[in-house]
Amino acid sequence: MSFEPAPFPVAARRELADSQLRVNLRRATTTIRTKRAAVVSELPDWERLREAGRRIKADAIRHLDEHLERLEESVTRAGGKVHWARDGAEAIEIVARVAREHGSDEVIKVKSLATDEIELNEGLAGRGIRAIETDLAELIIQLANDQSSHILVPAIHRNRAEIRELFRRELGVDELTDEPRELAEVARRYLRSKFLSVPVAVSGANFAVAETGAVGVVESEGNGRMCVTLPRALVSIVGIEKVLPRFRDLEVMLQLLPRSSTGERMNPYTSVWTGVTPGDGPQEFHLVLLDNGRTNVLADPIGRDALHCIRCSACLNVCPVYERTGGHAYRSIYPGPIGAILTPQLRGLEQAPTLPWASSLCGACYEVCPVKIDIPRLLVHLRGRVVREVESQGRPDPEAVAMRAFARILASPRRYRAAQRAGRIGQWPLARRGMIRKLPGPLAGWTAVRDMKPIPRQTFREWWEERR
Repeated sequence: MSFEPAPFPVAARRELADSQLRVNLRRATTTIRTKRAAVVSELPDWERLREAGRRIKADAIRHLDEHLERLEESVTRAGGKVHWARDGAEAIEIVARVAREHGSDEVIKVKSLATDEIELNEGLAGRGIRAIETDLAELIIQLANDQSSHILVPAIHRNRAEIRELFRRELGVDELTDEPRELAEVARRYLRSKFLSVPVAVSGANFAVAETGAVGVVESEGNGRMCVTLPRALVSIVGIEKVLPRFRDLEVMLQLLPRSSTGERMNPYTSVWTGVTPGDGPQEFHLVLLDNGRTNVLADPIGRDALHCIRCSACLNVCPVYERTGGHAYRSIYPGPIGAILTPQLRGLEQAPTLPWASSLCGACYEVCPVKIDIPRLLVHLRGRVVREVESQGRPDPEAVAMRAFARILASPRRYRAAQRAGRIGQWPLARRGMIRKLPGPLAGWTAVRDMKPIPRQTFREWWEERR
């Protein structure tokens, strides 16, 4: 389901009105943060692991063209088929073609941000093919016709009582409590028949290894293992930035990812497959390498660091903005700090110009990022790009105009003193009880989220001159 377009400030105010959402988010993010801190503290070389992860991703992105060509050769040699998709439409058509070749109007699906990004489910539905989510949280989102609000825990905004009512309504279960065991059992019974009957599965991938052609998925429920082993055909849609140069790089990533995401030493299910093995697993493997704006991100020497992300969601769980607004306010499948730097670049800055400001720049996201993405630096960089590119389209940015005027005033003591005197006179209709709480016209945005002290009746320079 696509997100209704809305600037972040507008969407955030709407979400802030939901007190239950804030309770759910605070409880969930606090739990995940605590678990992560505990397992990270067990490793004396955690910072060295982070640096190793940063270097691996930097090398992969710096030489991405070489690694992708090598990946294609390795997958083909192992019996798989590689497809290159410039955008979501091409990727969706590849999946639809595979489903039609196997005479199926259904596909089972592992949780995948890349497929959500291109709206695969909606695209397949338009071609008469139903995509069935098998991850529990994604199933909840699908049954509710809802939208994901977290990279790792898509239904984090829903509580158990809401899920019970949803399952009773959509799955036809009359007697059901909100106990997790019962809720999971209902979903398990519903999905088991699909695992055993649907011939085509679609997955994403956490990593794809150029050296061997291996593709890997980590997950916690076992549904991914079912999807990548039981169907006759498997299609994996993988963003081109997910490539790793060497198989040994997995040693580093499979230590960083689970600790940063779920606070576990190792994911309960780690599935790694290479091509096709006769008589074992899917007998047809398709790897779809998805661009969908990623090469545009590569063109920015600073912004391209966003492609280092391994989708752990650690930055969401420590972000004070995300914890209060939730993921829906970002109007993107990639919420939180990483979404604030990735979404505007993938879509184009003009499509999400307010997201780089969805941050207090506190730096907590950088401190927990397992591959050391300097998210605050990228946010500041993208803010500058938004201002420059808006101005370059012939629409002067009011803030930029004001700052240039302010710089001119500060450059001259005479102009600065004259501005102070004018400000003291001009502010009298605005100051109330020692504060300015509302400015007029285009300046209203400044006081919408902050109050201002009025200019004092006497400046320090004037006070000093009186006493000299």
